[in-house]
Amino acid sequence: MVNKPVSYADYLKLDVLLNAQVPESAAAGREAHDEMLFIIVHQVYELWFKQILFEIDRIEAIFAGDWVDDRDVAAAANGLARIVEVLRLGVRQIDLLETMTPLDFLDFRDLLYPASGFQSAQFRAVEVRLGLRREDRYAFEDQPFEKRLTEREQTRILDQERARSVFDLVETWLSRVPFVETAGWRFREAYRSAVADAVRGDIAYAERSAALSDSQRAAQVKALEQELDRFDALFSGTPADLAEAAPGWRMGRGAVLAALFINLYRDEPALQVPFRFLSLLMDVDETLTTWRFRHALMVERMIGRKLGTGGSSGHSYLHKTVERHRIFSDLFALATFLMPSRARPPLPDEVRRAMSLAYAPAGSGASESA
Repeated sequence: MVNKPVSYADYLKLDVLLNAQVPESAAAGREAHDEMLFIIVHQVYELWFKQILFEIDRIEAIFAGDWVDDRDVAAAANGLARIVEVLRLGVRQIDLLETMTPLDFLDFRDLLYPASGFQSAQFRAVEVRLGLRREDRYAFEDQPFEKRLTEREQTRILDQERARSVFDLVETWLSRVPFVETAGWRFREAYRSAVADAVRGDIAYAERSAALSDSQRAAQVKALEQELDRFDALFSGTPADLAEAAPGWRMGRGAVLAALFINLYRDEPALQVPFRFLSLLMDVDETLTTWRFRHALMVERMIGRKLGTGGSSGHSYLHKTVERHRIFSDLFALATFLMPSRARPPLPDEVRRAMSLAYAPAGSGASESA
């Protein structure tokens, strides 16, 4: 069967796309030149949000089962890499918006009420499906965030909140990572001892440091002891408690330990793709945070301390979401407890062989200690 010829304009639906910009200022008889830029940039944002949600669809499908094919993790990582690049484009679009001056914006801003970025159902879906929890949001006027959406959009976003997010699926996947306990070797015990020894060494160094005053020494020792307690909380309880989150963590103990294991032994062939995947999750979180920060600065630059068109406190509200609306903070916190490669517990030969390439020749180092 021969496909029907398709033209460029028909394939991209350009007749619809290029006629979807209808400035309110022109309709009001006071045309403002920069409103066209404002409309196009925000329409492009919505197209990029659609692409992000499309990538999330595949990532969720890969991790939704009881078993995840290692080859599919690479595809999920590629999807995350694409999401990161889309978000970076979103940050750069702010540079384009800032070619519009505050006076240019004021020429049509009053015609936008009460429209607001609050009403972007797709962006809310991105947040929810990645794993931003309701209790972690900065509340605006003590109202549920979805109240600015239409009834249909509210129903959809509530359904998405009830489903397992990317965060939830990744936590479950991490809790099943093999090698953490293999052949009688338990990573949690070996690493617990190694970190405790390292932190105690830091405490001893602080206690005898002549460069610190008595108050500085006491503060340093107290901070180190608190970090040791936080780390030790990961190992408290029985193996049955591994699914529970330790104080100060969102992920269960087992998932955090698996993420630590992947970070520490990332050069092992079996862990290289999982390490890339976890790194890209942090890239997504970091780039979203960068976008929120740049957006807040742009709003402050454009409207100062005025209220936003949606009735929020403008830049003040946006600044508060920068730190609060984080998703994968546990992965960032792991750096607190990493140590130099030379100090990490050596892997047993059997564990290293299990994580090596099957065709690695004898004597290649695949079965040597780390």
